[in-house]
Amino acid sequence: MTAPQRSTQRTAPQPPAQPEASEDRPPPRTPRELFESLPPALRLRAEIIDGNLIVSPSGIPQHGRIAMRLAFALQPALEKQGWESFAGNVDICIEGPRDTMIPDYCVVPVNAPLWGDREILSSGLVLVAEIVSPGSMEMDRAVKPRIYAGCGVPIMMIVDPVASPPMVTVLSDPEEGTYRTTTHTQMGKPLRIPSPVDFDLDTSIFL
Repeated sequence: MTAPQRSTQRTAPQPPAQPEASEDRPPPRTPRELFESLPPALRLRAEIIDGNLIVSPSGIPQHGRIAMRLAFALQPALEKQGWESFAGNVDICIEGPRDTMIPDYCVVPVNAPLWGDREILSSGLVLVAEIVSPGSMEMDRAVKPRIYAGCGVPIMMIVDPVASPPMVTVLSDPEEGTYRTTTHTQMGKPLRIPSPVDFDLDTSIFL
């Protein structure tokens, strides 16, 4: 499918055009305006979570390694369904509050709806995964599951190498801001990812 064909299938609402930068342009007044003013090449993770702009360093090598191993493992499911995935390199616009998050890994259909050219709308997410680090435990284990469930993301995976013992959790069946089904598996054991993914994951790939 060519790029022009993909662009014609985007039916999501578009953000207002941003004015050209100038000395007369007023400074950002909200976290969203500040986020939109950041250069795309900024080498930091900039997210808007619960209306607050959160800026953090890029992920450590372990994060990238786990995300890429998950991507390789799920490739057969992606090819079967006609989906694509991103590992820590795409912005997600949370519909409603228009918060912006950067998941460590996510799966979306090809031609997922966009907010402008920069962000995938949360309604297009099939699966999202976060990899827990010592500085992100509360965010990845509690805050982000609430946000993803609240916007109806079907499946969230939490890869938690800092837990004792290391764990992998799959959350599914979102309803009224919470996931009704939770499956915990000690890292190294098999884990079933439910519909719509329908995949048996060998979590020993994360060790």
